[in-house]
Amino acid sequence: QLHFVESGGGLVQSGGSLRLSCAAPGFTLDYYAIGVFRQAPGKEREGVLCISSSESISIYIDSVKGRFTISRDFTKNMVYLQMNSLKPEDTGVYYCAAQYLYCPAYTTDHDMNGWGNGTLVTVVS
Repeated sequence: QLHFVESGGGLVQSGGSLRLSCAAPGFTLDYYAIGVFRQAPGKEREGVLCISSSESISIYIDSVKGRFTISRDFTKNMVYLQMNSLKPEDTGVYYCAAQYLYCPAYTTDHDMNGWGNGTLVTVVS
């Protein structure tokens, strides 16, 4: 059964960097698109980026373009989110989830599952 384990969050100053990791123990991710979502305090969860099974990238939030990079390592069965030039508005709990093959066109309509407990990212100015 798919259940992600997210790691790599922490407290960082504005302009800093973090690298988040998404692991799926006991589950092969090769044929799945992996999405990274985040939930800021008091707000609904939103999709950030997604990488498909063929490594196509979908970006759902314009403000992360040029700052966040999603990648995957099939040999390690891992997905990574490199976050640079972090801003206070990037603060939130970051989650990973997956759906078969393709990234959703809209993050309000998806079949993502395997949600983990998330990892907290706090960016202070």
